Amino acid sequence: MRNLIESREQGCVLTVNRCKGVLTDFLNDLNDVQRSAVVTTSGPVMVLAGAGSGKTRVITYRIAYLINNEGVSPGNILALTFTNKAAGEMRHRVDTLLHQGSSRGLWIGTFHSIFARLLRNYIDLIGYNRNFSIFDSDDSKSLIRQSMTELNISVESVPINTVQGMISRAKNSFILPAEFHRNASDYNQQKASQVYELYTRKLKENNALDFDDLLIKPLELFNAHPEVLRELQESFRYIMIDEYQDTNRAQYLVAKMLGAGHRNIFVVGDDAQSIYSWRGADISNILNFQDDYNDARTFKLVENYRSTGNILKAANSVIGRNLRQIKKELVSHRHEGELLTLIEAYNERNEAERVGEQIRTLRQKQGYEYRSFAVFYRTNAQSRVVEDVMRQNKIPYRLFGSVSFYKRKEIKDAVAYLRFILNERDSESLLRIINFPPRKIGDVSISKLREFAEEREITLYDAIRRADEGGFQARLVNALTSFSSVIETLKGLAVNGTVYEVLTELFNMTSIPLLLQAENTPESLARHENLQELLSMARDFSDHNPDAGLLGDFLENISLASDYEETQDSDNYVSLMTVHAAKGLEFPVVFITGLEERLFPLHCYEPEELEEERRLFYVAMTRAQEKIFLSWAQSRYQYGQLHQSLPSMFISEIDSAIVQTESGSLLSDRIAKERPASGLSSMSRGYQQRTSAPVAGGTAPGGQPKPSRPALREGVMVHHALFGPGVVLDVQGSGAKQKVRITFRNAGEKTLMVQYANLKIQ
Repeated sequence: MRNLIESREQGCVLTVNRCKGVLTDFLNDLNDVQRSAVVTTSGPVMVLAGAGSGKTRVITYRIAYLINNEGVSPGNILALTFTNKAAGEMRHRVDTLLHQGSSRGLWIGTFHSIFARLLRNYIDLIGYNRNFSIFDSDDSKSLIRQSMTELNISVESVPINTVQGMISRAKNSFILPAEFHRNASDYNQQKASQVYELYTRKLKENNALDFDDLLIKPLELFNAHPEVLRELQESFRYIMIDEYQDTNRAQYLVAKMLGAGHRNIFVVGDDAQSIYSWRGADISNILNFQDDYNDARTFKLVENYRSTGNILKAANSVIGRNLRQIKKELVSHRHEGELLTLIEAYNERNEAERVGEQIRTLRQKQGYEYRSFAVFYRTNAQSRVVEDVMRQNKIPYRLFGSVSFYKRKEIKDAVAYLRFILNERDSESLLRIINFPPRKIGDVSISKLREFAEEREITLYDAIRRADEGGFQARLVNALTSFSSVIETLKGLAVNGTVYEVLTELFNMTSIPLLLQAENTPESLARHENLQELLSMARDFSDHNPDAGLLGDFLENISLASDYEETQDSDNYVSLMTVHAAKGLEFPVVFITGLEERLFPLHCYEPEELEEERRLFYVAMTRAQEKIFLSWAQSRYQYGQLHQSLPSMFISEIDSAIVQTESGSLLSDRIAKERPASGLSSMSRGYQQRTSAPVAGGTAPGGQPKPSRPALREGVMVHHALFGPGVVLDVQGSGAKQKVRITFRNAGEKTLMVQYANLKIQ
């Protein structure tokens, strides 16, 4: 039997002996709760580390304490993280606490890197060669495409990204092909289950693992060879896991199996910051830790070193509404600080302009640098108007976690259509769009078209229009004719039509947004939202430029915007990002924008989803050190239409006594004035609409009967704002817990909570 101990660096024990007694006072850097957690080295321990409470410090000091004070060999310590950056920071801090090189022999790394390292030692026991390849996302997609071709499953019927996403989610939940096949219900799942089985065989034939296999192959190994598990359990006597709330099912199972030997498992996390369920993270792992280990010690780190008292008071009041949580309240190590400020704009452009005004005012009056500011939004598509306003006001900015709106692929593709409609000699745009969406016009066909164009001394587009003269295959001629028909129709519309009308017809004729929607992956849905934002931008442009809202003017605006250098030559800029991208960061001043119902919180149909949205808002607030601005717009262009908005329910969940308007008056005073007149403040209307909007009739507040609406039943046609048209398959339950199962034309089968779904009966 192999022994991992043989591969460890020599001299680990000598390192421990040299360190012993040298750093007797280093625990004085910790507060009482941190210190107690660090020195509790026996048995299972959970540290609930609130935002800004020093969780990384606790893990690194515990590693140092085990080595320096308990005499534990570094090779017996396993620390698992989610990013290489976190792993590198931990190793650096341990070396700083002890001395350079003390971390040698430590097993510190991401789940994927550590498990890959283990599999290199043992994977031959389950039929692989130790020199296995690790396929990245593109390699994986290529192999899935091969599998679909062999199974005669067309990418038109089930998009490759959809299949890849389903397989990835299954693996992260440790659902193997046989189980996935048994539970496949709708058409996409049934086809994906066939692909999953063949794809798995092909990976093994290639002696390859995909990224998700690095999590599930250890489980297969442990189940098939318990002697390997026992050896690793003996080797890893102390296991530490960072960001435990972000673990998925596979990571949870591997950690539990490895820790079952000595039971010295130490997890650090915050259930209030669990915001990645869409990536497979399972909040139950941290919520149920005490059930898994009934003798576990729990330490709550609630002393926040980042934010002021009022910021934490606001965050506590919001997150306290969640039912699925481990109760705790953050307390500030700092002063009470400023009140939160509410910005109420009349539309999204006005909202962005007022954010810019506040940035300029704070710079002039309080001396803040641009780097002190961060602007958060719920969806990537919202960055467009913020970017536009920043450029127009010469405020330097940088986008994080994304590329600039006008540089996103789907936007460049759509704009290329518009440019070519205006200028058919633009061959660069033509080559970008000729096979988008896919028309089976490949490089070989384009080369033949070029040759034909050169022979006839005509443009490439003329060659496309005259393809029937070139002796090409009928299939290619049909594809080219279909393409030129789209272009000619749009060119005719662009003569007198608005850019909104042209773009709407482009989307209708090519079905590009529907194709992205049908993929139904987080990435494709984000790209779909970006295209809808472009449509909204076109509508806004057309509405406000009735005499000059034509295509050329619109493209000129886009060209000027896309050429802007966001960061200039300085590192002093405003940070723009989604709230998801903001986790782990901090800024003196934070703007949380788009706080409207159905935007933030975003289209929630299940109570669990609403609670995750609330956790996301909590994360946004706890990024701020000194000042928070909350903003919402009374109207906003969405899906190319101007919609009236209601303020987010999250605003009303904050103690109104610590929120002021831009004029400086307390929100609580304004609410008190509004309530006698209407019985309900404007800040509460979003909450009322969300929690009392059944499809069928009922009783309105005050006992007045609601207008009767058609009831949901099997066979009824409905329309959903995100998923589009669909047919009801069945209705389950009644009242607030009523659910409806619907098959959507483009998004497949979904089960939704009726009170949150906002369905329109056709």
